Amino acid sequence: MIHRLNRDYLGKDRPTNVISFSLQEGEDSDFTPHALGDVVISADTAAQEAEAGGWTGYQRLIFLLLHGILHLTGYDHERSGEEEAQRMERKEQELWELLEKEGLASLPVR
Repeated sequence: MIHRLNRDYLGKDRPTNVISFSLQEGEDSDFTPHALGDVVISADTAAQEAEAGGWTGYQRLIFLLLHGILHLTGYDHERSGEEEAQRMERKEQELWELLEKEGLASLPVR
C-alpha cells in the first residue's frame, strides 16, 4: 500500500518506510487549522529496518512517527540540501533522547 501512495502522491515508484501528508498545505489547508496532517508508516518496512538496525519493532515505529511529524512541522531532508538534512537529524536525535529519558521509546515492562 505505501508503495502505491508513494507513487500516486509523491511520484516515487518505490516503497518507503514513512510518508507524511500535510493538512496545512494546499487549497483546503484552512479546513482543518488545528490538524498537522497524517503520517503513514509501513509496518513491514519498519520491522525489516528494526531487525537490520538492532532496534525493537516498537522503537522503529516510534522513530518513524517522530520523523513523519518533523516533516509535518516543516523539517525536510530530501529537497532542502545537506544543511537542512543535518538540522532535521539533530532535531530527531534531540527528541529521541527526550523520549528515551521519559521512558517513551520502548514498551513498558509488565
